[in-house]
Amino acid sequence: MKNIISITLAFMVLFSFSCKAQKVNYFSNNAFGNPITGNNGEYYKGVTYIAYQGEKEDPYVVAYNHKKKQWIGPYKAGTSLLGKTGSKKIDNHGKPSLVVDGEGYIHIVFGGHGGTKELGENSLGNYNGGKQIHVVSKKPMDISSWVEVDNLTPFGTYSQFLKLDNGDIYLFYRHGAHRSDWVYQISKDNCKTFSPKVSFLKAKQAKPTADCSDVFDSWYPSFEHGKGNDIIVSYNYHVCKNLTPHYGERNNCYYMTFDTDNNKWYNIKGKELKLPVTKEYADEMTLEINTGDKWVHNGTVALNKSGVPHLTFYQGEDDGSTNGGPKQLMNYIYTGKEWTGGATNLPSSARGEIKATSSKGIQFLVGYDQGKSGEVAWWNSTENLNEFAKKQVLINEEGGTFTLANFIRNAHPDAKMVATQKIKGTDYSRIFLLGDKGPVKRLKTEAEVLKLQ
Repeated sequence: MKNIISITLAFMVLFSFSCKAQKVNYFSNNAFGNPITGNNGEYYKGVTYIAYQGEKEDPYVVAYNHKKKQWIGPYKAGTSLLGKTGSKKIDNHGKPSLVVDGEGYIHIVFGGHGGTKELGENSLGNYNGGKQIHVVSKKPMDISSWVEVDNLTPFGTYSQFLKLDNGDIYLFYRHGAHRSDWVYQISKDNCKTFSPKVSFLKAKQAKPTADCSDVFDSWYPSFEHGKGNDIIVSYNYHVCKNLTPHYGERNNCYYMTFDTDNNKWYNIKGKELKLPVTKEYADEMTLEINTGDKWVHNGTVALNKSGVPHLTFYQGEDDGSTNGGPKQLMNYIYTGKEWTGGATNLPSSARGEIKATSSKGIQFLVGYDQGKSGEVAWWNSTENLNEFAKKQVLINEEGGTFTLANFIRNAHPDAKMVATQKIKGTDYSRIFLLGDKGPVKRLKTEAEVLKLQ
């Protein structure tokens, strides 16, 4: 009798779900803290794979089968050392980066904020917490089970995968906390092994300032796939002062190109660079826009179809706060002799990605405040490359500003961007997959079963 009652109740629940079935714009709402990093999604053989930071700062993975119009997951892919100490502050430095290798296996690197002394000696920087961890799916194109692979240093943070046209996979990361070199490693065998670390941006003791005697040079770079097997890098300088609270002063915009076919780095004028790049050398060889006393946050860099680079970053005043005042989106293009551009007319809260189509065409996909809602929309350039008109709104949802990742690698038209929107009064966010037709929806009943409601 008890079994009959249980079965009856189960059918009643399922019937209730089917009656209430409706689609929601998000695919999960267990995204935790600041849950997405730059390269966290890839389209591969009909499926879009996405990684994000979920419960207790652990990595979660979800997939969308475009032909079947079916969501798979989310599944927990590993366990981070961050988010487990009971601290009320969410670390957010160990957000997962994802890549699909040439055999269809899915790789995620996550969990690092410089590591700790207990993990060994960090010869390229200092420590903070967590551990850089590499996991791979047990089967190709299957996100349901994962295995940890011990082939990377534990001292990474801001880990970012880049996959080139020839199949080589590059992993960029900062080798420790603020006062650490930026390095890269290469895998030519689908992430089974990686080459030795190469330091390309040097962190070192800097000259004392009026308010601090203990100052270090530090960096915040952004990486993009350039022409062919080139990697293009924009970066800004962080004046790392030993002060409490820690001030996030960053200045200037630098640019260089990594010709991976010849294993050489060049500045915008084609002069070969010596590694690692120091602050003095960067100012001499790779400084493109000197922002003076303005504070900046890194944006993205892109090439148009003619191979001409665009630099974007966010610039504002030092208003005495930890990260400076509100920052406006800046856009510059290289004419062959100099950089031209400046502030755009996009909303001051706009943050997102650039798509440079031609010398006279630029598009920004940005998230920003729109009254009481957050909105994600395409803005296209007009005659002036720093003036834009809103063209297509992909989503408008009541609530806060949307945060965007990088464009999904090899993106399907229906799934180009991952975006998150904070749930008011919580540490959680809803997470969305956006394409040309707007958000890829998911049945609310599925979300309820998966505890996503």
